[in-house]
Amino acid sequence: MSYSVCVYCGSRFGNNPAYEREARALGTGLAEAGMRLVYGAGDVGLMGAVASAAQSAGGTTFGVIPKHLLDREVGKTDLDTFIVTETMHERKKVMVMNADAIVVMPGGAGSLDEFFEVLTWRQLGLHEKPIILMNTDDYWDKLIALSDHVVDQGFADSSLLDFVAICPDAASVLAKLNAGTHKT
Repeated sequence: MSYSVCVYCGSRFGNNPAYEREARALGTGLAEAGMRLVYGAGDVGLMGAVASAAQSAGGTTFGVIPKHLLDREVGKTDLDTFIVTETMHERKKVMVMNADAIVVMPGGAGSLDEFFEVLTWRQLGLHEKPIILMNTDDYWDKLIALSDHVVDQGFADSSLLDFVAICPDAASVLAKLNAGTHKT
């Protein structure tokens, strides 16, 4: 099995054209590096952009979507693997279990939920997978500051900050992933 990367990202494009550009660059780069994209199986927003780019570059795609979002997120059924789950929790579990690393691109409440769950699982020792925040145009700066605040206020050990790598763009995310693929 090739190295698999779970990508969390928005079901919208957001207001900054850089978000879509970097989503497409990440999808293309994953495919060119021979890495499998694991994502939320939607064909809208950044989700659709990263998957379409990976497919266009000949990449392997693995999508997971809960049945209640099939219409809303326009389930992308032309993926190499397309799984429909009963719940959001199952979706997140299947995505993480089928990935070697996690990348969090710009997104909304769903992406934040996914980020905090996978970070908590890492903190609890349930996995040791790399977590990368793709901080396109400083999108995640306030989240990074919040994480620092949580540690500064004594609600988490400083080791929490070591669980997350921060990269400014797709190129740096891909470089970090390529450097880590020898571990699997």
